Amino acid sequence: MNNQSILYISYDGMLAPLGQSQVLAYLKRLAVGRCIHLISFEKPEDWVNVTERQCIAQDIVAAGIIWHPLSYHKRPSALATGWDIVCGITLGLWLVLRHHLCIVHARSYVPSVMALALKRLTGVKYVFDMRGFWADERVDGGLWKCSGKMFRIAKGFERHFLLAADHVVSLTQAAVLEMQCFDYLQERMPKFEVITTCADLNLFKYEEAHQIRHENSFNLGYVGSVNVSYQFDETLKCFKLLQQMIPDARLHILNRGEHDYILERLSCHQIDLQSVRLEATDHAGVVRAMCQMDAGIFFIKQVYSKMASAPTKLGEFLGCGIPCLANTGVGDMGTILEKEHVGIALQNFTEDSMRDAVDRLIKLSREQGIKRRCRRVAMEYFSLEMGIEKYNKIYCSLLSDESVRE
Repeated sequence: MNNQSILYISYDGMLAPLGQSQVLAYLKRLAVGRCIHLISFEKPEDWVNVTERQCIAQDIVAAGIIWHPLSYHKRPSALATGWDIVCGITLGLWLVLRHHLCIVHARSYVPSVMALALKRLTGVKYVFDMRGFWADERVDGGLWKCSGKMFRIAKGFERHFLLAADHVVSLTQAAVLEMQCFDYLQERMPKFEVITTCADLNLFKYEEAHQIRHENSFNLGYVGSVNVSYQFDETLKCFKLLQQMIPDARLHILNRGEHDYILERLSCHQIDLQSVRLEATDHAGVVRAMCQMDAGIFFIKQVYSKMASAPTKLGEFLGCGIPCLANTGVGDMGTILEKEHVGIALQNFTEDSMRDAVDRLIKLSREQGIKRRCRRVAMEYFSLEMGIEKYNKIYCSLLSDESVRE
């Protein structure tokens, strides 16, 4: 048996940006010295782009990864997902038996249904890479009801995943502490490792020579979505408070596809559009913009599922040397900001609390050495190298257990 052979299952496609940044970025390095088979589920609209598909496929082959793409089915929702699970189990079983694979690494819940079946059928080691409390996210997002059948089924599967896993990966320490209180895990806790979402810190970085500071102005940055998971109105309230302290302050918003809503909210809050720059740009443009910001800001709704979330944008801001104003109740974010002194974590949204937070943010952004401190914290918590090292340790531990068992 090849004791370095691993099956990785992702319900996200490798032709999608998320698959490339949060799966392939890791696997290319993890494939060094071991054989990795990758099952992914590709969306039809991505698959028809032949040029992009061939480019990604060549990149995967060059990394030594053996790719087994399957089609993603969307409708009807439950039946389509069930069919994908059957296809994944069938292909996975053939790969495990044909290539004597020792570990199945499942990214999130749907792949874990496949992985759990493979473990039960073959005895293969199983890594449950949670990526958050998926069932609770669907309730908090209004897609399911907490009293509904789908939620109960998903939570039942979550219980089986946690009890059967040989190793569990969580995005946050806060989620691990929560799971330690689950009744069914008392005296049955699996091995846990906390690995946050990585940021491309080779891209998201700053250069001292390019930093320009104007003491009488302040450039506050907002990057990404303003959808229902975010508290955008509170962001605009903080910006208005910032303008009371620094009249020349500006708000730079980088966003795709939601400009009409953003303009409507700016008008509602009576914010002069002359003090706001709203644009859509690519990754390189985001980095250039971040490097000219004095601070970043974003607030995420404080719902139950968010204790297991690790927003990638925090690592990107810090990688560029930018301190942040955010909120508590979202994974380990508040702890990192305050403990490492690289940002302000707002506990509530009263006007006095927001005013105090904005004042502290201004002072923090002007501290000597703040950019280097932010960069150091990004490297410690959000670097790809850190994540790869932790995954390597998990694999080596499970493979060592397998060798002893044989």
